[in-house]
Amino acid sequence: MNKILKAKAILPYLKEGSTLATVGFTLMGACGTILNEIERSFLETGFPNNLTLLHGAGQCDRVNGLQRLAHKGLIKRIIGAHWGLAPKWGELIHNNEVEAYCLPQGQLVHLFRAMASGKPGNFSKVGLGTFVDPRVEGGKINDRSRQGEDIVEVLTLHNEEYLYYKSQPIDVAIIRGTTADESGNVTMEEEAIKYEALSVAQAAKSNGGKVFVQVKYIAKNGDLHPKQIVIPGIFVDGIVVAENPIEEHRQSSSYYFEPVYAGDIRVPESESAPLPLNVRKVIGRRACMELFPGAIVNLGTGIPGDTLGPIATEEKINGEITLTIESGVIGGIPEGGIDFGITKNAIAIIEHGSQFDYYNGSGVDVTFMGMAEADSDGNVNVSKFGTKTVGCGGFIDITQPAKKVVYCATFTAGGLEVAIDNGNLRIEKEGIARKFLKKVNQITFSGHYARKNNQPVLFVTERAVFELRKEGIVLIEIAPGIDLEKDILDLMDFRPIVSDKLKMMDPRIFRDEPIGLCDDFFRTEAAATSE
Repeated sequence: MNKILKAKAILPYLKEGSTLATVGFTLMGACGTILNEIERSFLETGFPNNLTLLHGAGQCDRVNGLQRLAHKGLIKRIIGAHWGLAPKWGELIHNNEVEAYCLPQGQLVHLFRAMASGKPGNFSKVGLGTFVDPRVEGGKINDRSRQGEDIVEVLTLHNEEYLYYKSQPIDVAIIRGTTADESGNVTMEEEAIKYEALSVAQAAKSNGGKVFVQVKYIAKNGDLHPKQIVIPGIFVDGIVVAENPIEEHRQSSSYYFEPVYAGDIRVPESESAPLPLNVRKVIGRRACMELFPGAIVNLGTGIPGDTLGPIATEEKINGEITLTIESGVIGGIPEGGIDFGITKNAIAIIEHGSQFDYYNGSGVDVTFMGMAEADSDGNVNVSKFGTKTVGCGGFIDITQPAKKVVYCATFTAGGLEVAIDNGNLRIEKEGIARKFLKKVNQITFSGHYARKNNQPVLFVTERAVFELRKEGIVLIEIAPGIDLEKDILDLMDFRPIVSDKLKMMDPRIFRDEPIGLCDDFFRTEAAATSE
């Protein structure tokens, strides 16, 4: 049966109150032709309306993707993980024009799999003690959602607490692939990642829902290799060919299609220029000192995603560690910013949900994450600051089970200016916003949970390094050129414990030339061999 149709043919299935599930990561996976048609129809006719929008990762680049659906009345309720690149959604959520729930990204993609097999929900320890825990906020992130139903519960199994994430039945799913045959079998050869596409398609079918897939190309039945099929045609109700693929079917925000990000070719690492010496590189360098030969690493967005990959390349230790990204990429050199989630020279690209199986179960050796706020209990907030709600993304799934967590952030925010001079740091202009507070505005990482489980946690800034211990936050390093009282303690809303072994941060990280991490690695390996 020929399943090829126009985007407008999907509209009748989006009945008032329907649940629409979308698949993607930043702008990867965005079905621009379909999303644009839904937006056009709503603006011109008022239909469809009052939908529930369900998605795992953030799916915007500040302009496109799910931004197209950010209209009052089109969406009644949104359940997702991240809106940091979706300013219109942030406004709708803040203004209570949509009922909004934020759940961990990994728990959402695992929930899709639970729904696919007909389960009423999924349970996990991930989220305990954070704003997702119903004893804290229950994932309800605005006043309108606080009047709504509970979608997370606490349950006890074998005398241990878990969070129970309730299923959200899908009526319509829209997914993206590269090529489809006339029967709806879909491949993803030009996509940068594999998403959670199959799980969402099966979850929709489990509920009797419809699945529509946007592609670039149509192939004749029988032409596609069965092992390349990501979504079998038995799960697909319709295929939409992108009308303007350059704009509506981009590999990522910055690239229409680059074979290196699809894993088709590898590029020389020498093509990557070293980062300039600035405050972000200083933080990234100090964070890299927590690496060791053989480490399996996760990088979060922001300073970690933007700096650690290039620094590892510059220091020639890329081959000694394995960088991973929550999107499903293993190995290689990650991109940052609005292209976060794609990687040059990947070793492997696995499904989104399978990556979170590893993060939730085994836990990476070290995860490097950004930080908006921290408090004296070791709680960290990256999901809500001021009037802006960005969500947690995969942060909770990754940090809570990780063997070690390293937070990377400037000491203050908003206008910070520093001078870096041959091994010394000088504050030229202080940031206007403090980051070390008495109490964070939202608990995205539970310091209590970390201390209870003896999890090593570091806070790396350009001027100081702190460690979370059972007794509290301990200052363990200070940058050369920095005054302890004036530049650190006076700018914190709580008094940290100052280690009696307080030492200077390594002056190498404040110099322009490479710092010699490769030599450090060889010494580490030699010491391990001699033992």
